Amino acid sequence: MYRAANRFFILLIMLLGLPLAGVWIFTDRRLSVYFDFPPKFGLVGHAPFSWPVFTGLAILILVCLAPFAVRGIRFFKQEQSRQGGYAEAFPVWGWAGILICAAAWFLDWTRFEWFAGFQAYPFPFMWLGYILVVNAFCCKRTGACLMRRKPAFFLLLFPASAVFWWFFEYLNRFVGNWYYVGVEMPGPAQYIVYATVCFSTVLPAVWSTAELLESFSFFKKAYRNFFVVRPGNPRLVASALLGIGAVGLFFLGIFPNFLFPLLWVSPLLIIVCFQVIDGRRHIFSPVRHGDWSRLLCFAAAALVCGFFWEMWNFYSMARWEYSVPFVHGFQIFEMPLLGYAGYLPFGLECAAVGGVIEELVSGGD
Repeated sequence: MYRAANRFFILLIMLLGLPLAGVWIFTDRRLSVYFDFPPKFGLVGHAPFSWPVFTGLAILILVCLAPFAVRGIRFFKQEQSRQGGYAEAFPVWGWAGILICAAAWFLDWTRFEWFAGFQAYPFPFMWLGYILVVNAFCCKRTGACLMRRKPAFFLLLFPASAVFWWFFEYLNRFVGNWYYVGVEMPGPAQYIVYATVCFSTVLPAVWSTAELLESFSFFKKAYRNFFVVRPGNPRLVASALLGIGAVGLFFLGIFPNFLFPLLWVSPLLIIVCFQVIDGRRHIFSPVRHGDWSRLLCFAAAALVCGFFWEMWNFYSMARWEYSVPFVHGFQIFEMPLLGYAGYLPFGLECAAVGGVIEELVSGGD
């Protein structure tokens, strides 16, 4: 526990302190602007759309995903989706989740005059309903689900999720890749409380979706015996990546147009590198034996959740919009097309953070 506390403190210093230090040393900006609530955007000037950059990144993403896609398509054609029957009926609380989600969705996308004072608030209720529904489907398929199988861990995911997403909100102040519109709160305290409630649903949604996807045999059959990745000196590789990540975070606010992807990968990089250096198990440990199934489940789970995040956001009064350098084009809802690729590493990030929490709940060091 003592080592875990130390690592978390270092994580805080790196994610919170390094970008701020870079801005303080190399610019004349007021540091206080990074702590405004609600946040002030327009601080970062973004590069316009670039066909060469868009094309290069698209090719890189396709090359990285092609082996997984080809193998997945081949196994999907062979899969007969035989799961041995359902374990139980769809739970009553699952129907309650459907009603909550449907009612919140309806109110969020309509503009009733009598609801105008509450128009900004349906978002967390949609996701509470979603989480209940996904767990209910998992129960129907397997007889178990995350919220019933590990209730303490499941409940702890909510506050942990709020802290987790506030890290991204903070890092986004240095790159300005998204901003909120239609969120009008009486003051900073109300904004923080409401945002925290909304952010608390992220980890439970992704973990619940990943567990549902894992109930399908497809992922295990397709990706349990895939290619092996086994670095010769993992501690040296982890130390080097940790150093590169630290330098990147330091310059994040200085070169936001080029370093903005670090917003999505830096927490994952730091957590996993520390685990490797300590000789601990981490989310990439199974790939040493060719097992990619759990990683793919979490990546796919984040993409599924990402679709609903973006879809439900599109017609909301209180919503977020994007401003992404070089690749801001071909939008699906508000998100630029290539931006959806960011949900894949984000899913691994959710798996890594949840894994640390799971370990703490189980009493591991």
